[in-house]
Amino acid sequence: MPKDSRPSGFCAMSDSIIPHSRPTLTDAGSKAVSSVIESGQIAQGPVVREFEKRFSDCIGRKEAAATNSGTAALHLALLALGVKEKDEVIIPSFVCTAVLNAVLYTRATPVVVDVDPETYNISVEAAKRAVTGQTRAIVVPHMFGCPAGIKELSGLGIPMIEDCAQAVGANYEGQKVGRFGILSVYSFYATKVLTTGEGGMVVSDSEELVSKVKDLREYDNKDDFAVRFNSKMTDIQAALGLNQLSRLEKFLEKRREIASLYFREFKECDFALPVQKDGREHIYYRFVVKTQDNASSPLEKCQQKKVMCQRPVHIPLHVCLELSGFPHTTEAWQRTVSIPLYPSLTQEEIEKIIAVVKEIF
Repeated sequence: MPKDSRPSGFCAMSDSIIPHSRPTLTDAGSKAVSSVIESGQIAQGPVVREFEKRFSDCIGRKEAAATNSGTAALHLALLALGVKEKDEVIIPSFVCTAVLNAVLYTRATPVVVDVDPETYNISVEAAKRAVTGQTRAIVVPHMFGCPAGIKELSGLGIPMIEDCAQAVGANYEGQKVGRFGILSVYSFYATKVLTTGEGGMVVSDSEELVSKVKDLREYDNKDDFAVRFNSKMTDIQAALGLNQLSRLEKFLEKRREIASLYFREFKECDFALPVQKDGREHIYYRFVVKTQDNASSPLEKCQQKKVMCQRPVHIPLHVCLELSGFPHTTEAWQRTVSIPLYPSLTQEEIEKIIAVVKEIF
């Protein structure tokens, strides 16, 4: 492939490995970061405030608070809601351990529930059964870019935190995810939809709740003492975030373009393709398929071919906590495969991924 036809941010790999994911970076992003460094104002400051404003406008929320990670965003969101020891927080099992960690940081009790077998999002019925008099919140991740059952979960009568770490720009019934929770959180890790290297965001229409998050994220120069944290985003990170945000629609367009190609090319493969639900606009942060049997063997074969397909969740939370009774999560863990899909894939790489997947499946 001619060098000048590669997308900006493409990093050639000498051994031709196609990674499971990688960021999409540009010279403009580098210049934005360099400009902040040259200014000498590199900690949290005006660029963070601008990023907060533009991001909240993008999502359609009134307030936003930037943090140094998605985990910190969820932790502080829970604290802003007053979640504490002996409270219960409902979370799904088929999700990364950051969600569990954030709940445990508050000393609350995580109530882990099963997932929907088609979308891999939190099961509405399982969540309903889990509600008790001690339930103080439910965390609803939109897994792999597919919106969860917001309307039904909103009807549970408990504060809902949307976890949009994998779903920036996804739509539920015509509105962006992140507009429905009392608080919504985002991650800007290196390989997320948007990246600041590390970083996160909390958004809400409640000025009071976001003010609490902003108070909790920094401990210095306070007139009173309370346990607070060092969870601030820097202007360096925010500069990259602003550049990434300006390119969000192009990122999403490219993801959907590749996903459409995968749907056409993989229709005869021996696996179940991602489910497309009416009223839920998927962004394909991950292209997750379900195999007929345990995915270990085809995963190994793909990796031997240097196409780094992976399990989309490393270890489910119920396994971490040695719990039983999670049939849909267990099946998903054993049988799902995430096929590389991200904007910085070259045409040459896409063609190789398709060829390898069709050969193995």
